[in-house]
Amino acid sequence: MSEVLVRVETPLNPTEDPEKVFRAMRNLLPNCTPTISRIDDRHAKFEGSVARLGDLDNLKSLLRQEAIRDAARKLLFKSVSGSSIVVHLNKQAAFAGKASFCEHYDESPLGPITLTITTENPEQLIDWLAPSSRSRRQTED
Repeated sequence: MSEVLVRVETPLNPTEDPEKVFRAMRNLLPNCTPTISRIDDRHAKFEGSVARLGDLDNLKSLLRQEAIRDAARKLLFKSVSGSSIVVHLNKQAAFAGKASFCEHYDESPLGPITLTITTENPEQLIDWLAPSSRSRRQTED
């Protein structure tokens, strides 16, 4: 598979514990070490990136364990734009070690964790990350 760049970011609200937000992000991408960027006196965000396909192994495993591959696959395909896939995940679920996708940015009360995955072949990456649980024959019917 071709090169992969995964950017991850999430708002850090004044009421949130930075350590918990950091943990939520690391639960999805353990090899990522996000840093805090100040936007203004009241607003900040965590940002980070990883650049290996293997860095998505934990997310792939979560999708399989939670039996949400097909739903994730559908959302991932809808989120392809050119060579990028942009998806939002619920920050509170990520803190609990779960992967819960948000179709819209504002579905996560504290702001979502946004993943932007850039790769030469997004469809091939989705096939790897969230393979269909249906057999090939069922898909053709």
